Amino acid sequence: MPEITRRLDRAELGKRVERAEKLLQKGKTPEALEEYLLVLRDDPDNDVVRQLSADLCLSLNRNADAVRLLGELFERQVGTGDATRASLTYKKLTRHGSPTWQQKFRFGQLLEGSNKKLALATYETALSDLGKVTKKKESVQILDRIVALDPTQANLLRVAELASELGNRKAAASAYQRVAQLAASEGGDMAQWYERAYQEDASNQDIALAYAKSLLAKGQIGAAIFILEPQMNAGEVTPALREAYADALVAAGRFTDAEPLVWQLFEANPARVQQVIGLVGSLLDGDQHDAAVELARKLEQFQRRRGERRQFIGIMEDLTAAHRSSPQILEFLSELYNAANRENDYCQTLLKLFDLYCGTSEFAKAAECLDRAADVDPYEPGHRKRLEMLKGKLDEPRFKSLAARFSTVSTAVEEPVHEQESTLGASTLQDLMLQAEILVQYGMRNKAVERLQRIQELFPREEERNEDLQRLYMSAGVTPRYAGSAPLPPAAAGAVSSSPATAPIATAPDPSTDVRSFTRVAEISRKLYHQGTAPAVLSTAVREIGTHWESTRCIAAMGKAGSFPTALEEFCAEGFKKAGASAIAELIACLHQAVKGHDPLAIEDAPKAAALQSARKVVTDMGAAAVLAIPLSDGEEIVGMLVLMHNRARVWQQADMVVLKTLAEQMVIALNNAGLRRLVKNLSVTDEKSGLLKRSSYIDLLLAESKRAIQNASALSVLLLKFGKSGAMIKEHGEAAVHSVMERAGQLISDNIRSNDLAFRYDTTTIALLLGETAEKEALLAVEKLRKIVAEVRLPAREDGGKGPSALFSAGLAQAVIRTEYDPVDVVTEVINRAEHALAQGMAQGPGKVVALGPALAAGAVA
Repeated sequence: MPEITRRLDRAELGKRVERAEKLLQKGKTPEALEEYLLVLRDDPDNDVVRQLSADLCLSLNRNADAVRLLGELFERQVGTGDATRASLTYKKLTRHGSPTWQQKFRFGQLLEGSNKKLALATYETALSDLGKVTKKKESVQILDRIVALDPTQANLLRVAELASELGNRKAAASAYQRVAQLAASEGGDMAQWYERAYQEDASNQDIALAYAKSLLAKGQIGAAIFILEPQMNAGEVTPALREAYADALVAAGRFTDAEPLVWQLFEANPARVQQVIGLVGSLLDGDQHDAAVELARKLEQFQRRRGERRQFIGIMEDLTAAHRSSPQILEFLSELYNAANRENDYCQTLLKLFDLYCGTSEFAKAAECLDRAADVDPYEPGHRKRLEMLKGKLDEPRFKSLAARFSTVSTAVEEPVHEQESTLGASTLQDLMLQAEILVQYGMRNKAVERLQRIQELFPREEERNEDLQRLYMSAGVTPRYAGSAPLPPAAAGAVSSSPATAPIATAPDPSTDVRSFTRVAEISRKLYHQGTAPAVLSTAVREIGTHWESTRCIAAMGKAGSFPTALEEFCAEGFKKAGASAIAELIACLHQAVKGHDPLAIEDAPKAAALQSARKVVTDMGAAAVLAIPLSDGEEIVGMLVLMHNRARVWQQADMVVLKTLAEQMVIALNNAGLRRLVKNLSVTDEKSGLLKRSSYIDLLLAESKRAIQNASALSVLLLKFGKSGAMIKEHGEAAVHSVMERAGQLISDNIRSNDLAFRYDTTTIALLLGETAEKEALLAVEKLRKIVAEVRLPAREDGGKGPSALFSAGLAQAVIRTEYDPVDVVTEVINRAEHALAQGMAQGPGKVVALGPALAAGAVA
């Protein structure tokens, strides 16, 4: 029955629509409209009838009914998403009436995608309607749409002010924050808007941080700290907030409070190292020297674990140069120099400390500094004067003890030259020779040359009677030079002086020039040894040599005669362009043919020289007037060429050629070292965690080092460090803990040995070291320094929360027997056995003992 009723209703509606259409045809519009309205009453979803009814109302001037019907139609069309019809309906609605603010808002939403300008105008009209009736809550959604379409500062301010009036403080703060960000992007003043945002919502961390930064920029440090402190205590602290608070504390001079924050930031991101360095400098400027040293020491430990100790020393040098020096920071710097074997810098820092302590009347400390400086260099000029400054300021026994260190030296220097041979004892000579030998073996040839020059002054021609001194001169690359022959008898001298001078007397070369050149050899050699790759070695060599000898060009080419160079590096003076590889190869090929044997070839008039005839065009293009070619020799084989060119005529001195030949030898050694390091790296024989080389490469590298020592007539020592019996340690502490301790010890040792030294994981609890160019005495000093370095490594504690004991090591040391007539294999076998025997004796004597077995009986064993 309901189905029949519904059909009758639909049928009835259809009849009514037909009746309305007939009435319209008869011109009875009011009656037709009434029929349509009846249909809408019973069928409110019929939009066709609603549209017809609205049109009829307009024709009958029933505007109120027409506006009502059009409004209903608009809402329904918007609801169904029919934007086109809704737009037409809205326009008709605006022509015949005034839409409500809701209808304007809905129409604005329709326009956002097609006409933003009209949408904004519609929203503004709706907002104006709401303002007339003071409906502020309803205005929020309209303003949100306006800001979304046009986020200008003025619109954002309207949102912020409205939200503040309505009590929505978080929304107001967010709006003011956006105003500040917009002002900042336009270069305006953002501080006032961040201040208003902070007033609305002081708990917002981002707003507080931005407000504090704006205050810091204006120099209002105290206000910035006041804003940031509650945020630091509120809860989770972001790195940006911590950094801003630290900057504010530093700016306020509260360096001690800032230090833990700066350190936390640095630990999280080591790239922030400049902030730590800046804080150390600020502490120094604020006379908080103890705190500065404490922070610097923490940074040194961190950098040392990362293998960046050298960089840290450079940082500290810059800091002390830029800020006022203090005893605390200089004491710390002296520790760094001492640990890095930089004896010259260590000595100079101690002398600065001496002056500071004398200035503050701390004479006991000044005496200690002078005593330590004398350990490094008792012949330093000025020690006697410094000793006189302490006279009467120290206890008599202490002063006499200190003065005794310089008595032999002062006597030797003050005696006349003609009495030196009879008055100077052998101990002075041996002392100077020992110091020079140590300096040579540690690569400090500049200081070694100074000692040898002193020997030359105090003991002239002693090398003619002393073979050890002669070998020492040779190993340092120094040729003794004297101003003339032996002194003439008085009569002969008088005869010469009375006779007229018929010809000028040739003067000998200035010895100081040779000393400076040999000193430069040591400096350049040290830079070459620090390079890790062959291109870096060649690049450093041509740059340093070309600069020192003021060459127009300096070229290093590796490769055998008759083949194209395998590696090329060229240095050019300012204003000169580099030559092409093919041109250089042509010149090198010509020089290979011209050079005889291993001796340097000096060409004074290069464009006309017959030796360079085949490369004359290249020489002319390069603008070379004088050329010096030095073969690079590896044993008997020529493996490359070092070439210096000048654009002006130059006569090459013999001393220059000797020095350059020495540098050429150092270049080849540095290239071989770089190749060995690359080979070790390519073979992947390094343990990633500890940084130690694996045992499998021990024999091969020891054999290579022994061959190099034999070739260069230098020392080589093997050092074994054992931290305990592996079985007992693993049983007591566990295998994982023992491995962790050894990895830590390996990291510290690898970071603190020289670049030419090699460290190996010998067995579970033993580390082996190959110390190149190091004799037994220097190796023992190295053992003591390593002991201090690994002192921070501790074994696991027996009780929870306790501190475990330090990891002590016993050591066995053996210096290899280096003779050219010995087979390197025999040398290696003998020194390995002797080092292990020394370690066994050290273990038997107890933890921390060091045993060095000298090569007294080793010669027979090797032979």
